[in-house]
Amino acid sequence: MEIESKLHAIDWIILSVTLIFIVAYGTYVTRKNDNVTDYIKGGSDSKWWTIGLSVMATQASAITFLSTPGQAFHSGMGFVQFYFGLPIAMIIICVVFIPIYHKLKVYTAYEFLEGRFDLKTRSLAAILFLIQRGLAAGITIFAPAIILSAVLDWDLLTLNIIIGFLVIIYTVSGGTKAVNVTQKQQMIIIFIGMLIAFFMIMSQLPENITFTNALEIAGASNKMEVLDFSFDLSNRYTVWTGILGGTFLMLSYFGTDQSQVQRYLSGKSVRESQLGLIFNGLLKVPMQFFILLIGVMVFVFYQFNASPLNFNPTANDAVQNSEFVGEYQKLEAEHTIIENDKRLLFSDGFQMEEATRIQELNERDLALKESAKEIIKKVNEKSIKKIESNDKDYVFIHFILNNLPRGLIGLLLAVILSAAMSSTASELNALASTTAIDLYKRNVREDKDEEHYVKASKWFTLLWGIIAISVACVANLFDNLIQLVNIIGSIFYGNVLGIFLLAFFFKKVNGNAVFRAALITQILICSIYYFGIYNLESQGLEPIISYLWLNFIGCVLVIFLSLLFVFKAINKQSKVALIISLLAILKITYDVLNDVSLNITHVVSLIVLFSFLGFFNIDKTILNEKEN
Repeated sequence: MEIESKLHAIDWIILSVTLIFIVAYGTYVTRKNDNVTDYIKGGSDSKWWTIGLSVMATQASAITFLSTPGQAFHSGMGFVQFYFGLPIAMIIICVVFIPIYHKLKVYTAYEFLEGRFDLKTRSLAAILFLIQRGLAAGITIFAPAIILSAVLDWDLLTLNIIIGFLVIIYTVSGGTKAVNVTQKQQMIIIFIGMLIAFFMIMSQLPENITFTNALEIAGASNKMEVLDFSFDLSNRYTVWTGILGGTFLMLSYFGTDQSQVQRYLSGKSVRESQLGLIFNGLLKVPMQFFILLIGVMVFVFYQFNASPLNFNPTANDAVQNSEFVGEYQKLEAEHTIIENDKRLLFSDGFQMEEATRIQELNERDLALKESAKEIIKKVNEKSIKKIESNDKDYVFIHFILNNLPRGLIGLLLAVILSAAMSSTASELNALASTTAIDLYKRNVREDKDEEHYVKASKWFTLLWGIIAISVACVANLFDNLIQLVNIIGSIFYGNVLGIFLLAFFFKKVNGNAVFRAALITQILICSIYYFGIYNLESQGLEPIISYLWLNFIGCVLVIFLSLLFVFKAINKQSKVALIISLLAILKITYDVLNDVSLNITHVVSLIVLFSFLGFFNIDKTILNEKEN
């Protein structure tokens, strides 16, 4: 059966009605936003549950529901450790960031930086946000386009344009309030859809396989290793990477990224905003755990059912029409034999003594899949059109299309597209607000009425929508989409977080010092990523550090360089701590360059040193204002 024939009339009805309702509802209920406060801050009347769901929906894009199950299918539950720093970050933001933002009545996070430093520092932080979030917005459009391309066999370019303009319609019309009110509906659809998907997977397992048995099968295949306490921070996902590196990433994202800040700036009060973030902090980790568990259950399902050697249908089609088809078919035959052996093992249920045999079969199958990827890469080298060998983002959609009944396929597609629309709408809304308030109003036109800036925000929303669509049209997949978004964020977020921490806690640092330090830091972080991570991984080598640590390094560097530029102005204790910090940074750099992995001792020592620097330089005036 062809893929596109799997969509029946009921699927089309559910999918179409869901998308039309979201666009129409968002446009209708927010059609009368006449001033900047209503359009950019949503009238500042949002309740905590609206804020919590909106914050969650902004982060939970289609990438979450495409890539996360595929991540678990291939690598297990360990990815959940990435989110361990989120609750810590939520508490810090509630205590420090939110009271200051609300007291100053800012429209954007970067507006605060001008009052503390100067206009050029505010503009630089805004530009760094616009670059990284503009790229990320394109990827959140590209993700669902891949799905519909597989479902409908439509051209990716056309799909990128259609999805992008669906979001643009209600985001341009209603601004922040349109984003907030639609995200509540979208999150309800998402929760219902994912619960149904989980129960459908379980219902299609053999009758003698209980949920406990399914977990045992996954565990025998090393898919249930949730916690990794190793101190090797070059590993992408460990407890320490999640708690330390993840905290810095989440602090940056939720505390300084306008796409998130704008969600809780719409709160009716400080308390409503804080409750909304706490709600997100409590629910986000369990939600990610559940989505990963769905991916693991899909893995268990395919222990009893046939699965392709590679889940990317485009890659399979390309190989079938290439000179490597014979070699590929041999791998497929071996893959089928392994699957049959597994089904034979599981025919009488799961026995723990069979775990070793299962691991052997999985290792052989994994080797076959790697060989298949190498063949796809060879085909790709001779193809004009880009073909992606990595199939993580296609695992869940393959299951949906081939194993769910009529109606549920449309519902799950609606879930993924709703997630894409909610996240993209937030990003376009934030990009437009930042451009209008931080760049256009402050640097170009400062003497216009509110109606002018509302219209300008709408035009900037349209402009950024077109830019995001353009990015989507030229996007290529990396390891998988969710990692690509986090990599882009990690390159920029640490620097911006450092700027904000300097603004909050370091009274002697001035705008000139921060501006120069931020420019140098961004150049260094881009260089570290290219030469220490991307270049090495492209050659099949281990990176010097995990990309998550770019957040921490960027934050430390911008604070260190800023203090270095005002060395004469800081007190004696700070000078001593700064000199010790310099020696520590030099020692860590020497260790990393000499193949000593970044470890927990390195990170903790820097955190302690910079905590002392913050304590010695803390701006008591700002803290007193916050408390009052």
